[in-house]
Amino acid sequence: MSAYYEKDLVQAAEAGIQAPSFNNSQPWLFRLRDGAIEVHVDPGRRLRYLDERGWAARLACGAATYNARLALAAAGRPASVTLHPDPDDRDLVARLTPGPPRPPTYAERDLHAAIPRRHSNRGPFWPAQVPTVTRVRLLDAARDEGAWLDLLVGMTALTAFSEIAQGADRVLRRDTAYQMQLAGWTHVNGARDGIPVTAGAPLPEPQDLLPQRFFNDRPRAPGRDYEPEPLVGILGVSGDQPIDHTAAGQALQRVLLTATDAGLDTSMISQPIEVPSAREQLRRSLGRTGWPQITIRFGYGTPGHSAPRRDVADVVEIDEDGGEA
Repeated sequence: MSAYYEKDLVQAAEAGIQAPSFNNSQPWLFRLRDGAIEVHVDPGRRLRYLDERGWAARLACGAATYNARLALAAAGRPASVTLHPDPDDRDLVARLTPGPPRPPTYAERDLHAAIPRRHSNRGPFWPAQVPTVTRVRLLDAARDEGAWLDLLVGMTALTAFSEIAQGADRVLRRDTAYQMQLAGWTHVNGARDGIPVTAGAPLPEPQDLLPQRFFNDRPRAPGRDYEPEPLVGILGVSGDQPIDHTAAGQALQRVLLTATDAGLDTSMISQPIEVPSAREQLRRSLGRTGWPQITIRFGYGTPGHSAPRRDVADVVEIDEDGGEA
């Protein structure tokens, strides 16, 4: 593998590690082999209680795959992507093989530029409405990746979702092992993974529609109530197999980067997906034949900071015997 070509693949991995992951666990490994880049689930970073079925790890690796796709496209080497290419290797979720060179499109450049600016904002958003044109962009972003995004409109839909989400949150709060592992990924020091306590939301209050995880004991600033009518989107795909989780991760990241490019802040709500009965209730409420994979909250908030990331050297393996492109 030439040094020039290897540089493009390493840069793709550098973009990949900036994807979101459950509790910032960063459950990915990148392997450069035979002129391609492979994205693997790192089994050592699977969350035993938080992610028993591996859904969240595959979702995160799908998001990392989309970032790597964008980085290669921005470098003029757009890649073909094969999801779960080896049935004997369950942890290999994607292989990206760069194709013929071509200049990046304007959309690819814009979304690639949004990668370092995207981060979860768990604080209250301002009450400003998200314009219709931006909402349409979000819907198109999901559709272009083979997914669907339902934006909840009106208090009837929001209240129904709130009841499902709050109920799921209460179930998870009663799970001691779950809560202990959640707390173990919350840090006060300079760790390269996990959630810094400063990134957590303020303590919830009874009037809040949406559940929040407890990452700290910080009270809410006076006058900063959570938005009374938040814009909530539920992203889903037609199936619920491992390959569908990875595909949903790609769609999720495209939606998040589209939102970032449009000036929106985002955060994710996973509780109604994690509890099977709540997820089925949510699916029925949407009238969809597919499966919801994650919920996203959109709005305009106070600028924050990205969560820490591990060094790229810790997550990239280079197969020196691989062929040269």
